[in-house]
Amino acid sequence: MTHDEVTGAVRPLTLAWVNRHLEVGEQVVGVEELHGGITAEMRRLTIGTRDGGTRHLVLRTFVDPYFVEHAEDLLHREADALAVLADTDVPAPAPVAVDPGAAHCEYPSLLMTHLPGRTVLADEGLEARVPLLARHLVAIHALRPADRPQEYQAWTTADAVVPPHGADAVAWAAATDVIRKPAPRYEGRFLHRDFHPGNVLFDEPSHDAAALRITGVVDWVQTSWGPADLDVAHCSTNLAMLHGPAWGLRFAEAYEEAGGVLAATAGERLYWRLLDALAFASDVEPVARPWREAGRVELTTRAVEERLDAYVNSLLEALG
Repeated sequence: MTHDEVTGAVRPLTLAWVNRHLEVGEQVVGVEELHGGITAEMRRLTIGTRDGGTRHLVLRTFVDPYFVEHAEDLLHREADALAVLADTDVPAPAPVAVDPGAAHCEYPSLLMTHLPGRTVLADEGLEARVPLLARHLVAIHALRPADRPQEYQAWTTADAVVPPHGADAVAWAAATDVIRKPAPRYEGRFLHRDFHPGNVLFDEPSHDAAALRITGVVDWVQTSWGPADLDVAHCSTNLAMLHGPAWGLRFAEAYEEAGGVLAATAGERLYWRLLDALAFASDVEPVARPWREAGRVELTTRAVEERLDAYVNSLLEALG
Protein backbone atom coordinates (compact mmCIF):
# COMPACT_ATOMS: atom_id res chain seq x y z
CA MET A 1 0.00 0.00 0.00
CA THR A 2 1.07 3.57 -0.57
CA HIS A 3 1.34 6.01 2.31
CA ASP A 4 -1.91 7.66 1.19
CA GLU A 5 -3.69 4.29 1.13
CA VAL A 6 -2.48 3.47 4.64
CA THR A 7 -3.60 6.89 5.86
CA GLY A 8 -6.99 6.28 4.28
CA ALA A 9 -7.37 2.90 5.98
CA VAL A 10 -6.30 4.07 9.46
CA ARG A 11 -7.40 7.44 10.81
CA PRO A 12 -4.52 9.99 10.85
CA LEU A 13 -4.23 10.53 14.62
CA THR A 14 -4.49 6.80 15.25
CA LEU A 15 -1.83 6.06 12.62
CA ALA A 16 0.50 8.62 14.23
CA TRP A 17 -0.09 6.97 17.62
CA VAL A 18 0.66 3.52 16.17
CA ASN A 19 3.85 4.82 14.59
CA ARG A 20 5.08 6.10 17.95
CA HIS A 21 4.93 2.55 19.28
CA LEU A 22 6.88 0.92 16.44
CA GLU A 23 10.59 0.17 16.46
CA VAL A 24 12.95 2.72 14.91
CA GLY A 25 12.90 2.36 11.14
CA GLU A 26 9.56 0.53 11.02
CA GLN A 27 6.40 1.73 9.31
CA VAL A 28 2.87 0.52 8.54
CA VAL A 29 2.88 -0.81 4.98
CA GLY A 30 -0.44 -2.66 4.87
CA VAL A 31 -3.87 -2.67 6.51
CA GLU A 32 -6.47 -5.44 6.41
CA GLU A 33 -9.90 -5.26 7.98
CA LEU A 34 -10.63 -8.28 10.17
CA HIS A 35 -14.22 -9.50 10.01
CA GLY A 36 -16.27 -11.24 12.67
CA GLY A 37 -16.15 -8.65 15.44
CA ILE A 38 -19.35 -7.19 16.84
CA THR A 39 -18.31 -4.38 19.17
CA ALA A 40 -15.25 -2.81 17.52
CA GLU A 41 -13.34 -2.20 14.30
CA MET A 42 -10.50 -4.70 14.03
CA ARG A 43 -7.56 -4.26 11.65
CA ARG A 44 -4.42 -6.26 10.99
CA LEU A 45 -1.49 -3.94 10.38
CA THR A 46 1.47 -5.13 8.34
CA ILE A 47 4.64 -3.53 9.68
CA GLY A 48 7.67 -3.15 7.44
CA THR A 49 10.81 -3.85 9.50
CA ARG A 50 14.30 -2.38 9.22
CA ASP A 51 15.72 -5.56 7.66
CA GLY A 52 13.17 -5.55 4.85
CA GLY A 53 10.86 -8.10 6.42
CA THR A 54 7.39 -7.72 7.85
CA ARG A 55 5.50 -8.44 11.05
CA HIS A 56 1.89 -7.94 12.07
CA LEU A 57 0.00 -6.10 14.81
CA VAL A 58 -3.73 -5.87 15.51
CA LEU A 59 -5.57 -2.61 16.14
CA ARG A 60 -8.89 -2.57 18.02
CA THR A 61 -10.89 0.66 17.76
CA PHE A 62 -14.24 1.37 19.40
CA VAL A 63 -16.35 3.69 17.24
CA ASP A 64 -19.94 2.82 18.17
CA PRO A 65 -21.20 5.48 20.62
CA TYR A 66 -22.32 2.91 23.20
CA PHE A 67 -18.94 1.19 23.26
CA VAL A 68 -17.04 4.47 23.11
CA GLU A 69 -18.83 5.41 26.32
CA HIS A 70 -17.67 2.18 27.97
CA ALA A 71 -14.31 1.92 26.21
CA GLU A 72 -12.15 3.06 29.11
CA ASP A 73 -13.31 0.17 31.29
CA LEU A 74 -13.30 -2.38 28.46
CA LEU A 75 -9.85 -1.54 27.11
CA HIS A 76 -8.28 -1.36 30.56
CA ARG A 77 -9.81 -4.77 31.27
CA GLU A 78 -8.43 -6.24 28.08
CA ALA A 79 -4.96 -4.73 28.50
CA ASP A 80 -4.82 -5.95 32.12
CA ALA A 81 -5.98 -9.43 31.11
CA LEU A 82 -3.40 -9.67 28.33
CA ALA A 83 -0.67 -8.65 30.77
CA VAL A 84 -1.77 -11.44 33.14
CA LEU A 85 -1.90 -13.99 30.32
CA ALA A 86 1.61 -13.13 29.11
CA ASP A 87 3.09 -15.31 31.86
CA THR A 88 0.78 -18.28 31.28
CA ASP A 89 0.33 -21.09 28.77
CA VAL A 90 -2.91 -19.57 27.49
CA PRO A 91 -2.16 -18.31 23.95
CA ALA A 92 -3.26 -14.69 23.85
CA PRO A 93 -2.02 -11.46 22.23
CA ALA A 94 0.40 -9.22 24.10
CA PRO A 95 -0.55 -5.58 24.63
CA VAL A 96 1.61 -3.03 22.82
CA ALA A 97 -0.17 0.23 23.63
CA VAL A 98 -3.59 1.34 24.82
CA ASP A 99 -5.43 4.66 24.49
CA PRO A 100 -8.67 3.98 26.39
CA GLY A 101 -9.80 7.59 26.61
CA ALA A 102 -8.90 8.59 23.04
CA ALA A 103 -6.31 11.06 24.33
CA HIS A 104 -4.16 10.45 21.22
CA CYS A 105 -6.42 8.67 18.72
CA GLU A 106 -9.69 9.68 17.10
CA TYR A 107 -11.40 6.86 19.04
CA PRO A 108 -10.45 4.61 21.98
CA SER A 109 -7.93 2.05 20.72
CA LEU A 110 -5.75 -0.90 21.70
CA LEU A 111 -2.67 -2.05 19.79
CA MET A 112 -1.60 -5.66 20.35
CA THR A 113 0.47 -8.43 18.84
CA HIS A 114 -0.95 -10.63 16.09
CA LEU A 115 -1.44 -14.38 16.55
CA PRO A 116 -1.32 -17.01 13.80
CA GLY A 117 -4.31 -19.16 12.93
CA ARG A 118 -7.91 -18.55 11.94
CA THR A 119 -11.40 -18.94 13.31
CA VAL A 120 -13.17 -22.12 12.19
CA LEU A 121 -16.97 -22.05 12.13
CA ALA A 122 -17.75 -24.98 9.84
CA ASP A 123 -19.72 -28.01 11.03
CA GLU A 124 -17.03 -30.27 9.59
CA GLY A 125 -14.43 -31.25 12.18
CA LEU A 126 -16.43 -29.96 15.14
CA GLU A 127 -16.08 -33.22 17.03
CA ALA A 128 -12.30 -32.66 17.18
CA ARG A 129 -12.52 -28.95 18.00
CA VAL A 130 -14.93 -29.13 20.94
CA PRO A 131 -12.52 -31.00 23.28
CA LEU A 132 -9.79 -28.47 22.44
CA LEU A 133 -12.12 -25.59 23.25
CA ALA A 134 -13.00 -27.25 26.54
CA ARG A 135 -9.38 -27.88 27.55
CA HIS A 136 -8.41 -24.27 26.88
CA LEU A 137 -11.35 -22.97 28.89
CA VAL A 138 -10.34 -25.19 31.82
CA ALA A 139 -6.83 -23.68 31.59
CA ILE A 140 -8.26 -20.16 31.65
CA HIS A 141 -10.36 -20.94 34.72
CA ALA A 142 -7.30 -22.32 36.51
CA LEU A 143 -5.59 -18.90 36.48
CA ARG A 144 -5.36 -17.07 39.80
CA PRO A 145 -4.20 -13.50 39.10
CA ALA A 146 -2.96 -11.41 42.01
CA ASP A 147 -5.52 -8.75 41.09
CA ARG A 148 -8.93 -10.12 40.26
CA PRO A 149 -10.91 -8.57 37.40
CA GLN A 150 -14.28 -7.06 38.20
CA GLU A 151 -17.22 -9.28 39.16
CA TYR A 152 -19.26 -10.63 36.25
CA GLN A 153 -22.36 -8.82 35.07
CA ALA A 154 -25.49 -10.65 33.94
CA TRP A 155 -26.46 -9.74 30.37
CA THR A 156 -30.20 -10.06 30.90
CA THR A 157 -32.89 -10.21 33.57
CA ALA A 158 -36.15 -12.12 33.73
CA ASP A 159 -38.13 -8.96 33.06
CA ALA A 160 -36.09 -8.15 29.95
CA VAL A 161 -36.51 -11.52 28.19
CA VAL A 162 -38.48 -11.36 24.94
CA PRO A 163 -38.88 -14.83 23.35
CA PRO A 164 -38.12 -15.09 19.63
CA HIS A 165 -41.08 -15.07 17.27
CA GLY A 166 -42.70 -18.50 17.18
CA ALA A 167 -40.85 -19.78 20.25
CA ASP A 168 -42.44 -22.28 22.65
CA ALA A 169 -44.23 -19.85 24.99
CA VAL A 170 -44.66 -22.36 27.82
CA ALA A 171 -41.00 -23.38 27.75
CA TRP A 172 -39.79 -19.78 27.66
CA ALA A 173 -42.04 -18.83 30.56
CA ALA A 174 -40.56 -21.70 32.58
CA ALA A 175 -37.03 -20.72 31.56
CA THR A 176 -37.65 -17.10 32.52
CA ASP A 177 -38.91 -18.20 35.93
CA VAL A 178 -35.62 -20.04 36.48
CA ILE A 179 -33.52 -16.90 36.10
CA ARG A 180 -35.96 -14.87 38.16
CA LYS A 181 -34.58 -16.65 41.21
CA PRO A 182 -31.49 -15.40 43.05
CA ALA A 183 -28.19 -16.44 41.50
CA PRO A 184 -26.75 -19.63 43.05
CA ARG A 185 -23.69 -19.34 45.22
CA TYR A 186 -20.49 -20.10 43.35
CA GLU A 187 -16.72 -20.36 43.65
CA GLY A 188 -15.18 -17.55 41.63
CA ARG A 189 -12.96 -18.17 38.64
CA PHE A 190 -11.05 -16.05 36.13
CA LEU A 191 -13.49 -15.76 33.21
CA HIS A 192 -12.95 -14.84 29.59
CA ARG A 193 -16.68 -14.02 29.59
CA ASP A 194 -16.99 -14.09 25.77
CA PHE A 195 -15.43 -17.47 25.03
CA HIS A 196 -16.84 -19.01 21.84
CA PRO A 197 -15.55 -20.32 18.47
CA GLY A 198 -15.45 -16.83 16.96
CA ASN A 199 -12.84 -15.78 19.54
CA VAL A 200 -10.58 -18.80 19.16
CA LEU A 201 -7.90 -19.24 16.49
CA PHE A 202 -7.00 -22.67 15.13
CA ASP A 203 -4.06 -24.04 13.17
CA GLU A 204 -5.16 -26.97 11.05
CA PRO A 205 -2.14 -28.24 9.07
CA SER A 206 -3.28 -30.10 5.95
CA HIS A 207 -6.72 -30.53 7.53
CA ASP A 208 -5.26 -33.26 9.72
CA ALA A 209 -7.51 -33.56 12.78
CA ALA A 210 -4.70 -35.14 14.79
CA ALA A 211 -2.51 -32.07 14.26
CA LEU A 212 -5.27 -29.58 15.10
CA ARG A 213 -4.32 -27.06 17.77
CA ILE A 214 -5.48 -23.75 19.18
CA THR A 215 -3.05 -20.91 18.46
CA GLY A 216 -4.87 -18.09 20.19
CA VAL A 217 -7.77 -16.90 22.31
CA VAL A 218 -8.71 -13.28 21.57
CA ASP A 219 -11.16 -10.54 22.60
CA TRP A 220 -10.64 -10.19 26.36
CA VAL A 221 -12.61 -6.96 26.86
CA GLN A 222 -15.24 -8.67 29.03
CA THR A 223 -12.80 -10.46 31.35
CA SER A 224 -14.52 -10.99 34.70
CA TRP A 225 -14.55 -12.93 37.95
CA GLY A 226 -17.43 -15.36 38.39
CA PRO A 227 -18.68 -18.94 38.06
CA ALA A 228 -17.02 -21.28 35.58
CA ASP A 229 -20.56 -22.26 34.57
CA LEU A 230 -21.08 -18.84 33.00
CA ASP A 231 -18.20 -19.20 30.53
CA VAL A 232 -19.32 -22.75 29.75
CA ALA A 233 -22.87 -21.48 29.27
CA HIS A 234 -21.78 -18.78 26.81
CA CYS A 235 -19.76 -21.14 24.66
CA SER A 236 -22.58 -23.70 24.83
CA THR A 237 -25.18 -21.19 23.61
CA ASN A 238 -22.96 -20.14 20.72
CA LEU A 239 -22.31 -23.75 19.73
CA ALA A 240 -26.04 -24.48 19.89
CA MET A 241 -26.89 -21.58 17.58
CA LEU A 242 -23.94 -22.18 15.27
CA HIS A 243 -24.03 -25.98 15.01
CA GLY A 244 -27.26 -27.18 16.63
CA PRO A 245 -28.66 -27.66 20.16
CA ALA A 246 -26.94 -31.02 20.74
CA TRP A 247 -23.54 -29.33 20.57
CA GLY A 248 -24.60 -26.85 23.23
CA LEU A 249 -25.24 -29.75 25.56
CA ARG A 250 -22.08 -31.57 24.48
CA PHE A 251 -19.73 -28.72 25.40
CA ALA A 252 -20.50 -28.91 29.12
CA GLU A 253 -19.71 -32.63 29.02
CA ALA A 254 -16.42 -31.93 27.24
CA TYR A 255 -15.54 -29.30 29.84
CA GLU A 256 -15.95 -31.82 32.67
CA GLU A 257 -14.07 -34.48 30.70
CA ALA A 258 -11.19 -31.99 30.48
CA GLY A 259 -11.12 -31.64 34.27
CA GLY A 260 -13.39 -28.64 34.67
CA VAL A 261 -15.75 -28.42 37.64
CA LEU A 262 -19.29 -27.12 37.25
CA ALA A 263 -22.05 -26.35 39.75
CA ALA A 264 -23.01 -29.28 41.96
CA THR A 265 -26.72 -29.50 41.18
CA ALA A 266 -28.71 -29.66 37.95
CA GLY A 267 -30.78 -26.68 39.06
CA GLU A 268 -27.71 -24.50 39.53
CA ARG A 269 -26.32 -25.53 36.15
CA LEU A 270 -29.66 -24.80 34.53
CA TYR A 271 -29.70 -21.30 36.01
CA TRP A 272 -26.35 -20.33 34.49
CA ARG A 273 -27.08 -21.93 31.09
CA LEU A 274 -30.40 -20.15 30.81
CA LEU A 275 -29.02 -16.86 32.08
CA ASP A 276 -26.75 -16.84 29.05
CA ALA A 277 -29.13 -18.34 26.49
CA LEU A 278 -32.00 -15.99 27.28
CA ALA A 279 -29.71 -12.97 26.87
CA PHE A 280 -29.70 -13.66 23.10
CA ALA A 281 -33.49 -13.79 22.85
CA SER A 282 -34.26 -10.21 21.89
CA ASP A 283 -31.80 -10.02 18.98
CA VAL A 284 -29.65 -12.83 17.54
CA GLU A 285 -28.75 -10.85 14.42
CA PRO A 286 -25.52 -9.32 15.84
CA VAL A 287 -24.08 -12.82 16.22
CA ALA A 288 -25.68 -14.32 13.12
CA ARG A 289 -24.39 -11.62 10.75
CA PRO A 290 -20.65 -12.30 11.30
CA TRP A 291 -21.29 -16.02 10.86
CA ARG A 292 -22.93 -15.39 7.49
CA GLU A 293 -20.08 -13.08 6.49
CA ALA A 294 -17.70 -15.93 7.33
CA GLY A 295 -19.54 -18.26 4.93
CA ARG A 296 -22.36 -19.74 7.02
CA VAL A 297 -24.97 -18.17 4.75
CA GLU A 298 -27.67 -20.61 5.87
CA LEU A 299 -27.66 -19.08 9.35
CA THR A 300 -30.40 -16.55 8.78
CA THR A 301 -31.85 -14.69 11.74
CA ARG A 302 -34.84 -17.02 11.71
CA ALA A 303 -32.70 -20.15 11.55
CA VAL A 304 -30.62 -19.03 14.54
CA GLU A 305 -33.76 -18.12 16.50
CA GLU A 306 -35.17 -21.59 15.88
CA ARG A 307 -31.95 -23.19 17.13
CA LEU A 308 -31.98 -20.99 20.22
CA ASP A 309 -35.58 -21.99 20.94
CA ALA A 310 -34.72 -25.67 20.52
CA TYR A 311 -31.70 -25.27 22.80
CA VAL A 312 -33.75 -23.66 25.58
CA ASN A 313 -36.20 -26.57 25.35
CA SER A 314 -33.35 -29.10 25.44
CA LEU A 315 -31.89 -27.45 28.56
CA LEU A 316 -35.20 -27.65 30.37
CA GLU A 317 -35.54 -31.33 29.39
CA ALA A 318 -31.96 -32.22 30.38
CA LEU A 319 -31.60 -30.18 33.59
CA GLY A 320 -35.07 -29.03 34.59
